[in-house]
Amino acid sequence: MAGEEFARLYSWGHDPQRKGDYETASPCNPADVPQTLLEPILIKYATNHGFKVRFNTAFVNFDYSDDLKPITATLSDSLTGQEYQIKAKYLFGADGAQSRVVKQLGLPLKCKPGQGVAINVLVKADLSHLVETRMGNLHWVMQPDRDHPEHGWMCIVRMVKPWHEWMFILLPDPKADLTMRPTNADYEKRVREIIGDDTPTEILGVSRWYINEIVAERYSDGNIHERQPVGESIVTRANQSFRNHSKVWDSMGATKSDLAERQSCFGELTEPGEEGFRRRQAFQKAIKGTMEEFHALGTEMGQRYTGAGVFTADELRPFELTGRASKNPSLYYEPNTYPGSRLPHVWLNKAVPTTATSTIDIAGRGNFVLLTGIGGDAWKEAARRISSDLNVPLEAHSIGFRQDWEDFYFEWERLRGVEESGAVLIRPDRVVAWRAEKVMGDVEECLQKLQAVLISILHLT
Repeated sequence: MAGEEFARLYSWGHDPQRKGDYETASPCNPADVPQTLLEPILIKYATNHGFKVRFNTAFVNFDYSDDLKPITATLSDSLTGQEYQIKAKYLFGADGAQSRVVKQLGLPLKCKPGQGVAINVLVKADLSHLVETRMGNLHWVMQPDRDHPEHGWMCIVRMVKPWHEWMFILLPDPKADLTMRPTNADYEKRVREIIGDDTPTEILGVSRWYINEIVAERYSDGNIHERQPVGESIVTRANQSFRNHSKVWDSMGATKSDLAERQSCFGELTEPGEEGFRRRQAFQKAIKGTMEEFHALGTEMGQRYTGAGVFTADELRPFELTGRASKNPSLYYEPNTYPGSRLPHVWLNKAVPTTATSTIDIAGRGNFVLLTGIGGDAWKEAARRISSDLNVPLEAHSIGFRQDWEDFYFEWERLRGVEESGAVLIRPDRVVAWRAEKVMGDVEECLQKLQAVLISILHLT
C-alpha cells in the first residue's frame, strides 16, 4: 500500500469515457455499503413496517401440500431449543446453496469446481495518509519480487469504513496446505507487510471462505422461493475477477513458484528490449481486460423479467438488445420500455421549473404507474376507474408539452417506445409491465385493455 504502484483503473462510473453512461442510467450514484452496515438498515426498515424479525432462530423444515393451503414452517429457538411453527402464504429462503429450503425442495444445483480458499482479515488501521494520493476502495497488492508466507500469497485490500477499517482478503499460495491455521500474530505480520509502513494495526476478526460457484437451475416451487443471497452474486463476480486478474498476475510473473523466476519476469517490465516490450504489452492488455468487472453497467442495470409478471402479447417482435449493448451486454446498458425491462431514468420537470424529478421517483412507492402523453387522457380515466374497481393502487401521469410533467430534454420521447398517446405501465418495482403503441378508440376500450393486462400480471380471477 505504501510502495510503488503498478497501474490503476477507473471504476463504477468514474471513467470520463463512461461517466455519461452512468448518469443517464440512474438519478443515483453508485453506493458502496458493506453488508455489516446494510443489514441493520434493512432490518430497521422491515421492523418499522410491520415485519417481525427474530434473531437466534433456525429454520428446521416446512410442510407444504398445495398453493391453496398455508405453508407450515417449523423453527427452532437457538437459545432454548424450543421448536414452534409459523403458517405463511409464502416461504422465501435466502441462505445459499447449503440452504435447508433448497435441500427439502430438492432444487437441482449446478456446481463448478471450487476456486480455492480466501481468508478475510478485518483490520483496524488508519490508512488515510496512504489513500490521499491513491484513493480507491479496492487495492490489489502483490509483491512478485519477494517471498511470501503460504497463507498470504496475494491480497485484496477492501475499504470498509473510510479510512480506518479495512478487509484484507488474503489469497493463499496455490500449493498451500489448506489445513494450516496461522495465528493472529501471523496475520498481523502479513498485514503490516502489505501496508508497507509502521502504521499501527489491530486484527478485529478472521474468517475463511471457499470460493465456490453454485447456482440453482430454478428458484421456486409453487409458493416456496429460494433467493440467491447478496454474497452469492458477489462471489460469482469475485470468481470472474480472480480469473481476469490471473492474467495480470501472470504478466507480472507473480504466478511462478520460484522466487528467482518471479524476479526475472518482473524485472522484464522495465527492460527496453523486445522481451520487455512484450511483457509490458501483456501487462497492459491484462489490466484492460478487467474492465468488465469495474464498468459492467449492462450487468448491473440490464436485467429483464420474463414470464407471467409482464404482458408481452401486444409486442410485435421478441426483445432484442440494441446499440452498444447488442455488442457487449456486460459493459453497456441501453434503456428501453420493452415489458420486463427497467423503467428508463429521464429527468422531468414542471412548466414553471422546480426541482427536477426522475421518472424513477414518479414510479414505485407501492403503486402501479401508467405513463402517457398528449392525446392519452382516455388512459388516465381508465386508470382511475380500474384502480377503484380492482382495488389496485394505480396512478397515471402525462408527460409532454404542458402536461403533468415536462420532457424538456426530449429524452422520454426518445426512449418511451410508443406514440404520444400511447401508454407504458410500470410495476411497483419500477419494471415495465406492458405498453400500448397508442390510445384506443375510447375510454371503455382503454379500460378493457388495461383491466385485462392487470388481471393477467396479477393473476386476478
